[in-house]
Amino acid sequence: MYARRRRRYFAMMGTCIALFVLAWGVVRLWSVPVAVGMCLVAMVIPPLAAMVANRRGPDDRWWDDPSGDPKSDEWWDELDGKKRRP
Repeated sequence: MYARRRRRYFAMMGTCIALFVLAWGVVRLWSVPVAVGMCLVAMVIPPLAAMVANRRGPDDRWWDDPSGDPKSDEWWDELDGKKRRP
């Protein structure tokens, strides 16, 4: 899962950089408003890329980590229907 999220992040950031470079290197020669629009779209991509990269997937087992409090862990295991090891 980590590799897939990392690839998506780099693809989104690559698209962001490509939009900026194309907007001010090529598109501005024909239309400045379109170049500005491309930059506005590119401006939205980095926060979305960060959300994609930090999203937890169903295979990430962060919720099963013990908290360190034996009473709390026992309570959560009981709610989840897990058998406690002695």
